[in-house]
Amino acid sequence: MAVKIRLKRMGKIRAPFYRVVVMDSRTKRDGRAIEEIGKYHPTREPSVIEIDSERAQYWLSVGAQPTDQVEKLLKLTGDWQKFKGEKDTESKVRTAEGVSEEETRAAIKAAEEEAEKRKAAASAKKAEEEAASAESADSAESADSPESADSPESADSPESAESAESAE
Repeated sequence: MAVKIRLKRMGKIRAPFYRVVVMDSRTKRDGRAIEEIGKYHPTREPSVIEIDSERAQYWLSVGAQPTDQVEKLLKLTGDWQKFKGEKDTESKVRTAEGVSEEETRAAIKAAEEEAEKRKAAASAKKAEEEAASAESADSAESADSPESADSPESADSPESAESAESAE
């Protein structure tokens, strides 16, 4: 069985990305792979190349033949030089000068704290509105109570109704 290390195309029509896979040479391009050993995203800037060096070395040692494109990727990652026994085995893959993990964690923590503050402020504002509406309701009841003072309130309450019955 002739084994090849090649690219398996994935993604949308104009947004491809590839998986670096080990396959039988007779299977179709996107067919079943023996093992997936890496990923390649050519459309990102800089392009992303992730290859499991240990597994690539194993498959190269047992006779798997890389395609031309995969051989170029292996040269960029330094795996081809390591397999051939050359000195320069350092990876030449450019990495995005993005934000470090510590900065990312700090930003997430700051965002969570900001959300907590907003939530506390919103609940305080809601409590103030409820208190204000309760005060306005109390003032409305107190405005109604002088008018109702002329009418006998004792008829409305059950205790006063019992005392009125006992008086009769």
